Amino acid sequence: MDKQTVTIYDVAREAAVSMATVSRVVNGNPNVKPATRQKVLDVIDQLDYRPNAVARGLASKKTTTIGVIIPDLTNSYFSELARGIDDVALMYKYNIILASSDENHDKELQVVDNLTAKQVDGIIFMGNQVSKDLRDAFNRANAPIVFAGSVDPEHQSPSVNIDYVAAVTDAVAKLVGRGNRRIAFVTGSMDESINKDYRLKGYKQALSSKRIGYDEGLIFQTDYSYKAGYALAKALQDVKATAAFVGDDELAAGVLNGLTDAGVKVPEDFEIITSNDTRFTEISRPTMSSITQPLYDIGAVSMRLLTKLMNNEEIGDKTVVLPYGLKKRQSTK
Repeated sequence: MDKQTVTIYDVAREAAVSMATVSRVVNGNPNVKPATRQKVLDVIDQLDYRPNAVARGLASKKTTTIGVIIPDLTNSYFSELARGIDDVALMYKYNIILASSDENHDKELQVVDNLTAKQVDGIIFMGNQVSKDLRDAFNRANAPIVFAGSVDPEHQSPSVNIDYVAAVTDAVAKLVGRGNRRIAFVTGSMDESINKDYRLKGYKQALSSKRIGYDEGLIFQTDYSYKAGYALAKALQDVKATAAFVGDDELAAGVLNGLTDAGVKVPEDFEIITSNDTRFTEISRPTMSSITQPLYDIGAVSMRLLTKLMNNEEIGDKTVVLPYGLKKRQSTK
């Protein structure tokens, strides 16, 4: 069946339900039995039905709606990105549905399916891990998706970020340049492509360019939380590290305070460079040196890229790389 000619009537007939029921499913109305909703969604999927956006807008006074999936609402990195997304969405008079996945894989799948049921016109994804299940859910959504401040390891979806490999290489090279030979690499899960394929690669590049051997014992993967960073202080002392690159600012603040409370002086005895330049870098004492990223711009450019995809405009490069910098503060000598 030509998808241009598939109508709500075809979906209703195929699913053996009323057109009103299909309409309720399409508009995300909760008053539909789960089994019926699933049956209708399966038929929509099968027939590749796309409600006519103009007709739908007229019928329900609905405007273009964007789903924004954020892994952690409390993390300044994501909230700063969200500000840039929101401002551009406002400019285009788009509605935003902000959905938090709490860095939980099952919840992430549920969030994507909920957004699909609400027939969002586009999705901005900020997570760092794309499983096969999630990829399938994205395909079911049948709407353009842009990765903001995160990476798509398979380069299937457009993304906006910085050159994480180069940024980490520069940061770690700075630590080596100041005489550190045992530099810890502290980050979130290595299941996340951004850590395994990008940050770790930058770390290794910096060491090998300075002829320093790679030591597995200096690699620490943990949660992106203050508590997790604080708890690492003893382990960092045990491996005789004199510096650390940390993949998240809240995590870095935990490392900093954990070391300070253990009597380790930062930066005299231990240097820290963190990665996102959020407000944590300014409110910690000492303040923290960091890779700088144009977080607001990453969000804004992601939203603008999504508008182009939704309007079927020509886009040049699917991966937009914005410039980064290094900001020297008090946590490095």
